Amino acid sequence: MKRILSLLLSVLMVLALFTACTPASNNGNGNEEPETGNEEEPVAEDADVIKIGVFEPLTGMNGGGGLQELGGIEYANKMYPEVLGKKIQLVVVDNKSDKGEATTAVTRLIEKDKVVAIIGSYGSAVSIAAGDIIKNAQIPAMGASCTNPMVTQGNEFYFRACFLDPFQGKVMATYAIEQGAKTAAVIMQNGDDYSVGLANFFINAFKDLTGDENSIVDVSEFQLNESDFNAILTNIKAKNPDVIFAPSAATTAPLIIKQARDLGIDSLIMGGDTWENPAIIDVAGEDAEGIVLSTFFDENDPATEEARKFVEGYKKELAGKEPIIPAVAALGYDAYILLRDAIERAGSTDGVAIRDALKATKDFEGVTGIINFTEEGDADKNLAVIKTVKDGQFVFVDSVEVK
Repeated sequence: MKRILSLLLSVLMVLALFTACTPASNNGNGNEEPETGNEEEPVAEDADVIKIGVFEPLTGMNGGGGLQELGGIEYANKMYPEVLGKKIQLVVVDNKSDKGEATTAVTRLIEKDKVVAIIGSYGSAVSIAAGDIIKNAQIPAMGASCTNPMVTQGNEFYFRACFLDPFQGKVMATYAIEQGAKTAAVIMQNGDDYSVGLANFFINAFKDLTGDENSIVDVSEFQLNESDFNAILTNIKAKNPDVIFAPSAATTAPLIIKQARDLGIDSLIMGGDTWENPAIIDVAGEDAEGIVLSTFFDENDPATEEARKFVEGYKKELAGKEPIIPAVAALGYDAYILLRDAIERAGSTDGVAIRDALKATKDFEGVTGIINFTEEGDADKNLAVIKTVKDGQFVFVDSVEVK
């Protein structure tokens, strides 16, 4: 009996050891931890889905704008969920407002998630950083609000729905001069392609329009994550410019605005499209009153039937979460429907075929207007919206056309 018992114990120990050394598999009882990192979706599921990647800054200095843009993309997916008879699946990754993270995010979308096209990103710097990966993989990308010219230059697979910074810089210089400005100071973030690019386009346009090389009285730079602008602003105050142009992220802009007013600076303070963000008003408070910015879209003046439907539907979608429809949400929506339209016309998910269809886009009716693409892949636009802050709200001022 002892020998039999001993044999039974030995067998049980071997079985226990074998079980402990064998990887757990999900047999459907819900108790096993699923494996992560190397999962692949079933072939049958992939066959019924077309994946479009979305890389946006959901965190970091541009996180607020990235989330607004993503909202428009997701709403477009809700309105137009299919293409070529298949469901469109959005694969969203966070580039964290960082150039290095942007390349990692786009590489993952292409190599792991097997997307057929990409939308993004809010922030020109991260879009530029991802450009070569997109071009080499021959995966078409559609920027929504990345305005720096370098995003699409030399890259036949990168397109965008927005106007460009040379145009935006000229719009703001033109507006400033129309308000009687003869001198300007400029503040830009060192190393940020968007901020530096737009600042320099404004500088060149302002000098050209005034005919005075000395009309820019000060140009200052600040570093990433800098929050004390008193030294820069004290220097600017001594030069008493008519306007201060400070294109920057929505996390930085209200600090510049508030500190300028605290120092008693009463110059007109202006920024670019990134300033259309509730954070500007929330942080700067009453000091935000009277600031001026350029943007892409005004919900009170829908230019197309698609725009009218978008405004009506998206306001219900926001349900009071934001006081106005962010212009970048409208651009995110346009980026999605432009890609979807190209895939449908291409009749294929092949990257080259989609690119060729995008190039052939003709008089496309978007939310932000009728869209055609230039040879560089840029939306051919010459109209910008000027807004100010009045009574704690962004308010339409004018539409500016510059050729």
